[in-house]
Amino acid sequence: MACVFLLIFLGGCSKEVKQQEKADPAWASAKNVQQQFENGSLTSVDLVQHYLNEIERNNYQGYNLRAVIEVNPDALSIAAALDRERERGVVRSPLHGMPVLLKANIATADEMATTAGASVLTGFITAEDALHVQQLRNAGAVILGKTNLSEWANFRGENSISGWSGIGGQTRNPHVLTHNPCGSSAGSGAAIAADFGLLAVGTETDGSIMCPASVNGIVGVKPTRSSVSGHGIIPIAAAQDIAGPMARYVHDAALLLDAMATPEARERMGTLLAEAAESEFSGETVVLVRAYDERFSGVQEMTNRTAEAMRAKGINVIEVMAWDLPSAIYADEFEVLIYEFQRDLNNWLADFAAPVADMQAVIDYNAANADSELALFGQEYFEQAVAVDLEADRASYERALANSRQLAEEHLNRYLVDLGAAAIVIPSYGPAWPIPPVEGPGYSFGTSTAAAVSGYPSITLPAGTEGPFPLGLSIVGMPWSEAQLFSLASFLETELGGFQQPKFLSNLDTD
Repeated sequence: MACVFLLIFLGGCSKEVKQQEKADPAWASAKNVQQQFENGSLTSVDLVQHYLNEIERNNYQGYNLRAVIEVNPDALSIAAALDRERERGVVRSPLHGMPVLLKANIATADEMATTAGASVLTGFITAEDALHVQQLRNAGAVILGKTNLSEWANFRGENSISGWSGIGGQTRNPHVLTHNPCGSSAGSGAAIAADFGLLAVGTETDGSIMCPASVNGIVGVKPTRSSVSGHGIIPIAAAQDIAGPMARYVHDAALLLDAMATPEARERMGTLLAEAAESEFSGETVVLVRAYDERFSGVQEMTNRTAEAMRAKGINVIEVMAWDLPSAIYADEFEVLIYEFQRDLNNWLADFAAPVADMQAVIDYNAANADSELALFGQEYFEQAVAVDLEADRASYERALANSRQLAEEHLNRYLVDLGAAAIVIPSYGPAWPIPPVEGPGYSFGTSTAAAVSGYPSITLPAGTEGPFPLGLSIVGMPWSEAQLFSLASFLETELGGFQQPKFLSNLDTD
């Protein structure tokens, strides 16, 4: 009505209604994007176009990060439709209009292929979404594209190269381009660090979210077992596979997990995680693991600052100098993964009507195309898995599953239960290492196994550096304690610095 009045007496509204200045979407946080959507300084189309431009510049050219396998050809039209909904006052959720990248082992019922990076599945279009993808669509997210990964989620063969797949090639770390992005969710980690996207979904069996998040300097979450549906994810093993969010900021990861979690999980977590990420940490005791201080000066500096920040907050910090998992856990875990890999992959290939019938057909394809498929490393894990007799080996598998979980739970419960700690804080992984065949120090350490095998939740956030390389800090808690973990993670993010933009160094000699 005000505009009509002005049109009659002033001949128009231009003097009274100012054009909202456009926001710069580069390196945005989800919280900022929400505000900009609401005030009209940014649209979903603007944001999607920004990421498409960045991918065009530096994915297969420019820095040649090879973090994204393909973009959704319908992303802009989906964004435009969601913008129109917002104009009508329809906002589906806090994710409305926000772009999300998906790891390429996650099924989508659209024009993008679901391949796990494997050439044998090139162009394979699934007829249905993974269940958590459907939840994201219902929440108003824009599925922006599929990210590269370590082929078959890094479970094809020994001596695999993290971040390499037959379809996507080698993903590179945006901090130092000669170095590894870790895997298997390498593309998701590198893409978010390089501002190819706002949010991404990775998958983890043991370390496949935590490691790439850590070495690319972003936030990654491995949620409580079964809190996110595994339906539609090309599997390694149902006992440990789970999807989780990857983002530049803790609040953003919580926002994404709110949309991905099953209704049952949201009920058990008890509150919206995005709200928990903005609340005061209520825990009284935290265990800080200092077992890796002597490995790298950056790790020691990170744990020193972490201890100081928590004590200044009034948190009771118990420092422990060892993190020694029982050796049996690793053998038992591997037996479980090999057994379930055959069972679960064969079921997925049949259920989703894949162009190959079973694991043996994949092995045969790779062998027939060995010059391209097996030139860098083999397929020993496939060969061991296909040799499993699911009936004859069942008892041994069930013993290994029960034993590995018991050992992992006992290890974590020594701190979380016996010491009454709200969380365990521990360095996530060592710094990134060179991509073969570049010479240099290799993989140093990782601390994801106990949470991965037990199914307990864990969050890694950027908290330190070793030279030009980011270092991550993990927070582990009891099942369904995600709200408290996000609260602690947000506090540490503020105190320790959080995400830092990569410098895209061409090598370690670059100034």
